[in-house]
Order: sequence, then structure tokens, then C-alpha cells
Amino acid sequence: MKVLTTWLIYLFSSAIGILSLTYPFLMPSFQDTISLGQIRTGEMPIMLSLVLAICVAILLFELQSQAVDAKIIAMIGVLVAINSTLRFIEVAIPGPGGFSPIFFLIILTGYVYGGRIGFLMGSITLLVSAFATGGVGPWLPSQMFTAGWVGMSAGLSAIPIRHFRLDNGKGELVLLVIFGSIWGILYGVIMNLWSWPFMTGPMDQYWAPGTGIIDTVQRFGSFYLVTSLVWDLARSLGNALLMIMFGIPTIRLLLRFKKRFLFQYKPALSGGMEY
Repeated sequence: MKVLTTWLIYLFSSAIGILSLTYPFLMPSFQDTISLGQIRTGEMPIMLSLVLAICVAILLFELQSQAVDAKIIAMIGVLVAINSTLRFIEVAIPGPGGFSPIFFLIILTGYVYGGRIGFLMGSITLLVSAFATGGVGPWLPSQMFTAGWVGMSAGLSAIPIRHFRLDNGKGELVLLVIFGSIWGILYGVIMNLWSWPFMTGPMDQYWAPGTGIIDTVQRFGSFYLVTSLVWDLARSLGNALLMIMFGIPTIRLLLRFKKRFLFQYKPALSGGMEY
């Protein structure tokens, strides 16, 4: 039942997020009748409500689970606060390109505590930090979904790492560095999709209704290479460097808290309590 619920959460959150990014490609021509701001602002309340509903469902599931108790949820709150502070500093003192320190903790939280907690960490971090930095806008639900996917997929990445017994050595670090680097690019790709269908410009870089799938991919690739790749490379490199410098110590710290918090009381043979 637990595994089924987990995969239902994964599938539902992914389906909603993907739909919000791709439905413009299924619409007839709208550029002349309605603006990007009108469309995305109009959908924001619905999308924000959906992503928050998913987060609440995860919280309720975790709190009722024997594997996680309120102490873990409290620790996630602390981690979100730390990450939100890092994003505030990032906004106050901008780094190079798209570099952001927040994905480091999102990835490692998902890796250590699992995909559900990872989704919470990513989504809530973007929500809280948006209010802290004044970054609230129609783009926020998509940012929350995408950051949630970062944490969710980090939980899934732990499966092959532990299956091949790479979680106690350089192999673990190498794979996490690669994982962080990929998401540095992929986050930018996904967020570009949020606005790209509504933009206008050179025909070889922008989408138009009626464009075929292959042509659409080619146009988006040209647009991304020209406008966003260098920016996202800074995020990718930053994720890799943070993982190299602080990855293993942070994993050990998170595992230490996990071991302390995840205990169960069992009746002792003598009639007392043990754990």
C-alpha cells in the first residue's frame, strides 16, 4: 500500500506539472487575442492550489507513516528555512549566471529521506523563498513543481546507487555530482518551456500553432542554445562544485539525524520499554 501511494503521488504530481507546461502547444492561435501574462496569471491560482494540495497529501501520508514522525517534518522545516535564507542571499548578492545554492540541499534531502520528502523540500523551498525575496508571480507554481521533481528524482536516484552498493565511496559522490549537473541544465529547460510557447521572434527559434513535433523541438533547441545554455551551465557547474565540496559531509549529517529520529519503541521481554 505504501509503495502504491508513493507512485500515485509521483504520477499525479508529474502529470499535473507536465500538463501545465505543455497544454499551450495544443491550443489554437492565441497570440493576437491574449497575452502571456493574462494566460499564466489566470492559471496561477489553480496550479498553486494543486501543488499545495499535493504537498499537504504528502505531509499527511508521512505523519501517518510508521517510518517518519513529526520530528522529521520539523527538521524539513529547518532545512527549508536554511534554503530560503540561501536564496535570499543569492538574490541580494547575485552569483554568476543561473547559479543557485538551493538545489544542493534539495537533492541531498531527497536522496537521504526519499522522493516524497524531496518533493516537499523542493516545492516548499521555492514557495517560502519566493515570499522572502519578492519572487511571487505566475511562474511560481511551475518553479515549485520543477524543484519538487528535483527532490523527487533524487530519491529515486538512491535506488540504483544502493543497489550497486555505491553509497559508501567515491562512486556515490560521482553519481550525485552528475545528477546535480544534469538538473542544473534540466531545470532551466523546463522553466523555459513555461514561457516559450507565448513568445514571438525569429521563425527558426519560436513556436507557432500548427508546427510539427520535430520542428518544434528544433526551434526550441535553437532558442535554448542562444538564450539560456550559458546561464544554465553556471547553475550546473555550481551544483557540481557544491556537491564535490560539501556533499559527503552533508549526507553524513542528514543520515545522523535520520537514525536519531527514526526509532520505534517496542515492548521489552522484561515488561519495560526498549527501542
